[in-house]
Amino acid sequence: MSDIAERERTLASRLRLAVVRLNRRLRAQRADSALTLSQLSALSCLHKAGSMTPGELASKEGVQPPSMTRVIAALEDNGLVVRRPHPTDGRQAIVEVTEAGAARVEEEVTIRERWLDQQLAELNAEELEVLSRASEIIDRLAGR
Repeated sequence: MSDIAERERTLASRLRLAVVRLNRRLRAQRADSALTLSQLSALSCLHKAGSMTPGELASKEGVQPPSMTRVIAALEDNGLVVRRPHPTDGRQAIVEVTEAGAARVEEEVTIRERWLDQQLAELNAEELEVLSRASEIIDRLAGR
């Protein structure tokens, strides 16, 4: 293996592990653990993308519809989403976030960003500049 290929493999490995570790730490910063990560993910998706059918939500979340039905039921039981009739298809429902659901998502985001702000406060100006540039590159890699 060439030196360049070895460096790229090493960078890929280090970057993958760093992103996984950071994601894990961010996910651990929670308002409360009453919601599962699947429920929180579905709630966040609805908050960001807007109302949709359970099937659309299942597709966006990459899960099977029966699994999403259980997730939606739990969110509904907690008053975080409501189902309403589909305007054109009587066999379907539309799921939307309640005010309480939107507040929960915003609280979760605030807690995670506060934790990350505390971590960033420990870095020097040069490290912050490197991370600023890296975040743009990572966004591009992620296909945003």
